[in-house]
Amino acid sequence: MAALLELHSTFELQRDVLPLLLLLGGGSGTEARAPPSDSDQKNPESLHVVNVERNGKILYTWKGNQRYTNIGLYDPNTKQNQLLYTYQKDVLVVSCSVNHEMTLLAFSYLDAESVPKQQRSGSKYLTLLIEIHPVNDLRVLKATESYVQVQFLYPVENNKSSPESHLLLILEDRYIEVCHISVVYKDGCRVVLANSALPPKDRAAEDIIWAQWDMLEQRLFYIIPKKKTHFLQCIQFYPNKSFTLMIDVPLDIQFPATALRLVNFGYNHYQDRASDKESLNLQVFTSKSGDLCMCYCSGQEMQKVTYSVMFFHKGYCKTFTADVSRTACVHGKDILFLNIGVYVAVHLPGHFLHLLNMQHPHLMCYNFFLTGEAAKINILHYEPGCVQSLLEAGVFDYCTGKMFTASINQSAVLGLLSNSKWDCLRLASMHCALLNFEDVTFSEAEVTQWICDSPSKCQSFDPIQEFIIASLYRKMSGKASHLHKMLPYTSVPHWNGVIPGVTCRTDLIALPTLKTKSPNGMWAKLQSDLEYMKHDSEYKLRRDWCKLISEVNTDEKRTSIYHQNIVQNIKRVLSKLETWNSEPRLVPIFLEEDYHHKELVGLIIVKLKAHLMKNLQHLRKNEIDGIVLNYVSTLLKQFLLVMETVWKKYCLGSSVFCLKERGTAQELSVFYIMGRILEAANGMRLPLPPGFYTLHTALGVRCLPLCTFLHYIDNGVLLLTETCVTRLLKDLDNSEKNEKLKFSIVARLPEALCQKAYQLWDHPVSSTYFATNYVKRLLEKRWKNELCRRYCIEHSRTSVNFLPLNYLVDMLAEVEDKALNPFEEDTVDSKFVEEIGLKQTRTTLSLYTHCYSIPK
Repeated sequence: MAALLELHSTFELQRDVLPLLLLLGGGSGTEARAPPSDSDQKNPESLHVVNVERNGKILYTWKGNQRYTNIGLYDPNTKQNQLLYTYQKDVLVVSCSVNHEMTLLAFSYLDAESVPKQQRSGSKYLTLLIEIHPVNDLRVLKATESYVQVQFLYPVENNKSSPESHLLLILEDRYIEVCHISVVYKDGCRVVLANSALPPKDRAAEDIIWAQWDMLEQRLFYIIPKKKTHFLQCIQFYPNKSFTLMIDVPLDIQFPATALRLVNFGYNHYQDRASDKESLNLQVFTSKSGDLCMCYCSGQEMQKVTYSVMFFHKGYCKTFTADVSRTACVHGKDILFLNIGVYVAVHLPGHFLHLLNMQHPHLMCYNFFLTGEAAKINILHYEPGCVQSLLEAGVFDYCTGKMFTASINQSAVLGLLSNSKWDCLRLASMHCALLNFEDVTFSEAEVTQWICDSPSKCQSFDPIQEFIIASLYRKMSGKASHLHKMLPYTSVPHWNGVIPGVTCRTDLIALPTLKTKSPNGMWAKLQSDLEYMKHDSEYKLRRDWCKLISEVNTDEKRTSIYHQNIVQNIKRVLSKLETWNSEPRLVPIFLEEDYHHKELVGLIIVKLKAHLMKNLQHLRKNEIDGIVLNYVSTLLKQFLLVMETVWKKYCLGSSVFCLKERGTAQELSVFYIMGRILEAANGMRLPLPPGFYTLHTALGVRCLPLCTFLHYIDNGVLLLTETCVTRLLKDLDNSEKNEKLKFSIVARLPEALCQKAYQLWDHPVSSTYFATNYVKRLLEKRWKNELCRRYCIEHSRTSVNFLPLNYLVDMLAEVEDKALNPFEEDTVDSKFVEEIGLKQTRTTLSLYTHCYSIPK
């Protein structure tokens, strides 16, 4: 099986940098020099990457023939290398950063010439600031006994040059400073420091035990102790020298006393790796949609490893315990956390790969938990702290000098959907394909094809229901802000299945507190999500909509105005349905006047409109009307999409409406799949497209034995629509077999449809039906008139005691009754009526049983 997580190489130090250095002879500057010696090429300290900037440019160092320390830059956009600076000493570069304008370079180093390798941990570190446009002055920013990480701030919103740069200094002594460096332009292009004094500094944070740099959004996350509790805080930096504390979140975690752990501040190749084993294995991930989560490896036991993911935007923490090999020696720091778009990857090399959905973390069945070959990331060389998750889905392996973009392998997802024996992986694959694949048409086609090929694989969910709800959510959630919080994204909101190899515990956690009143970007979306969590959770909003749908009652009495609105809404929905696909439609479904689900469609429109108007008050009425109509029409289109896939798979055409012929094995398969579609729709109280029941019943006529067909009708699986009955009576002749079918069908029709059917059926039984009805109406009119006359007579006699007057009133009442209710004779052959009456009387009295002909 293919690996689920695939890495695409975007940079390799040996491929993109080393050939140029060999061409230049390994030296600095532009002059050619002799190639470096074999020891220089094999020495891992001679060429390595030290940092990646926000714009994707990569900083690396190498030693020339004279053991001078060179700092170069690789631009992934132009595929060009550039020498930034040559420091004419043999030093060990710990950290390095260049500003956005490429005019200032900061780096910290350890002097390699005077310090033996085994004594480097207690040596003095120097941090330098250098003018490089052109190379000119040099300033010492720090001289410490512990290492210093440097990082220039980059503008997020614009790329304009600024007269001031800002540099972060992160010290092993557990505090962070911001240096504000002013520059001036001389002689048109030269950039020099504005003054000779040290640049002013601000203390951004102190007493930190862990820190992480978000280079893309220029954010600094860090953890500090306060009394007996640790807090996660975040500082947002801006293009001007201001920075703001954005969040302050209490963490219900007891962190051990460990060495300072820095994440995404480049890589210190000379730091004691033993300290990494003791530092915190923790990482924070965010997304533009407002997601904020923190991954933390909390410990390990015998053959088990435990890690937690705090979904701050949802208000809960999930703690997972995964089984590992009994023979393996696993340390909690061996776990790797990566950001893969909407997923967070938790990877323990050689054991498992766990992908957690940040947007929908509520259900475990939308996570991938894999072991074996599918969990491997083959081209990743992993050491603790060596692999870092950068930018969006970017992964950098500092040990090998390789950069990758990580993505979900679509073929692997579809392979899991088709071949997995676990419902949890089928659900996760289906959800990933429908909600996260870029090509919506491709993903829907693949999923519907799988639904057709796998009729009864799933035990804990209905694939058709999941396809309808998930694809509908994908297409509708972006129509308006916060709409994604109102609509369900799954058909199994209470899935409680088992995922082999991992257990989960869910705990409520404190919601983050935003420290700013007017956030923007990701912070504004996070604040909006938190407000919904405080007042009305997303789960409750989706539950309310599902409850409204489940309580829809089409039998309730409605006003005439209500019915008029339904008719108008149905017309608008069906008009959208007619143009749902630009390609010729394969399924012979047409818009019927007796649309069986028009009441259900009308009620869903009313309920959804009320639901959205209550919870999306920032939208205007006409906007909500448009969303509701799009929702219902898209719902019907998704059902049609499944049917189109079925028609393509079995190569059917419009011949299914020819009722004279028997159906094929392919048509019988389609009939059963349509039964699954009907069951899925009924299970969620959802309407089906117009013409569905007619097509389903027509297939039943062609494919099923008569007794089975009638059994389906009697149990409500098949419905006798007017269109289907009309075709059946017109197309089939009056052979003995067809007469039996027609008699059985007509006997099950409601009175209104029954009369239309007899009008279409040219058969003696139709004549009998109309003659019987004629006599029945005649007797009913006579009986009604007689009752009315008697009532008038009795009423007059009880009210007047004068006999002559009573007689006069009776005469006048009889005359008036004849004038107001004249007997209207129908144009009916009296001889025919007599024969029909005689036949029915003798049959009822069993006077004789021989047959005779009845005139038409």
